[in-house]
Amino acid sequence: SNEFMAFWVLPEGDGVRVLAGMHVNVWDTIDDVQRLVRDRTVVARDRLADPDVPLSDLK
Repeated sequence: SNEFMAFWVLPEGDGVRVLAGMHVNVWDTIDDVQRLVRDRTVVARDRLADPDVPLSDLK
């Protein structure tokens, strides 16, 4: 299936802050994407890029 997620990020400290996110054919992730943006969450870039790390685990 053609599914992917894209994030616009800004380097901050030891990680990146998520400015925006887009998901295509990936369901049930909008709440987590919105939380990352709204809460100005700084996450490790490699964890954000890892499809095996659930977005809900990024805090």
